[in-house]
Amino acid sequence: MRASALGRLAAITLISLLTACGDGSGSSEPAFLVEASTLAYSKKIEFTISGSSLAQVGKVTIGKCSGLTLEASSSPARKVISCTVSGTGATQVDLKDSADRVLFSQPFAIPEPRVSFSTNLGNLLVELNPTAAPLTVNNFLAYVNSGFYTNTLIHRVLAGSVAQGGWLTSAPAEQTGLRDPIALESTNGLSNVRGAIGMARTAEPNSATSQFFFNLADNLWLNYVSETRPGYAVFGKVLQGLDVMDAIGAVQTGVRYGLSDFPLTDVVILKVEQVQ
Repeated sequence: MRASALGRLAAITLISLLTACGDGSGSSEPAFLVEASTLAYSKKIEFTISGSSLAQVGKVTIGKCSGLTLEASSSPARKVISCTVSGTGATQVDLKDSADRVLFSQPFAIPEPRVSFSTNLGNLLVELNPTAAPLTVNNFLAYVNSGFYTNTLIHRVLAGSVAQGGWLTSAPAEQTGLRDPIALESTNGLSNVRGAIGMARTAEPNSATSQFFFNLADNLWLNYVSETRPGYAVFGKVLQGLDVMDAIGAVQTGVRYGLSDFPLTDVVILKVEQVQ
């Protein structure tokens, strides 16, 4: 998909007219006009609602959006509703009257979240899957949007297997701002295949925090097998930059800072940011 197409998808704008449910005056003014800011998973967005029949609206419901709030900038001629996107895919805005009857309903689509990795070896674009791995994606995006991964190192590379990061800064030192561990989501149907991104953990299944890994090859042995072999949770996949992933996986490694399989030349994650 071209970058321009991605931009259009990430900046979906809802501009919808309803003329069939007018106020009976015969006016050509639209009954409702609904506009939305950029739709992005986990981000706060605003819906602006206006139109000749706005006085009839007593309630607004928005699917896959939590914490609906009527903003102070609202007025009798214009309602501004904010919420945080909590799902992806098809959903809708419903405008209802005081008797809870739907006056207007507008479907729209929320794209899957995507993050870009900028490294000193090149860039990767990764698409996350919050439907299959909601706890893992929300945890990862919290780190991303706090800037946690800025100037951190890929600290472990097993050639032909995995490349792991999300722990040490380029000092090196342990990165600060670690969040609480999350529950393991390894039974979500996603597999540790080439290009998949998963969460690293200790021997304790529910111990993942900030560390992640890229699967350099099909690592089906990392999938869930049983309670005694719980595997590792996959939560997304590389869409662009597999050549960069391969370059990371091809670096020479050895013992550095007391750690084995450490790249002998620093592989630096310069920045990770949510781009959709």
